[in-house]
Amino acid sequence: MMGNFREAGKTGEYQDGSKKRVDIEGQEILLARAGDKFYAVSNRCTHLGGRLSKGVLEGKIITCPLHGSQFDVTTGEALRWLKGSGLLAAVMKVIRPPRPLKTYNVKIEGDTIYIEV
Repeated sequence: MMGNFREAGKTGEYQDGSKKRVDIEGQEILLARAGDKFYAVSNRCTHLGGRLSKGVLEGKIITCPLHGSQFDVTTGEALRWLKGSGLLAAVMKVIRPPRPLKTYNVKIEGDTIYIEV
């Protein structure tokens, strides 16, 4: 079933490497610009729910400000589940295994950004 595209902002509001939280129909979404493309993923880290909009975006990788989990904004893939290593990190990966972020389709019409929800 196809969702509906909703307006999420204007392209001029974003420079390469910028990101912003947008709320559409009760969904908290991270809208990010990497290069000349826009990507939309869930704004909440799947580890412990940190707000990714408060994290660091480097290229196409967003890092959660809580525990350093990293995700690819193009696919939602979990690249690093939490910062650190050792026994605690291994136990946490078993208790809460890595999960990808939900991704959303983005389209640009003129200078308007739309996200499919």
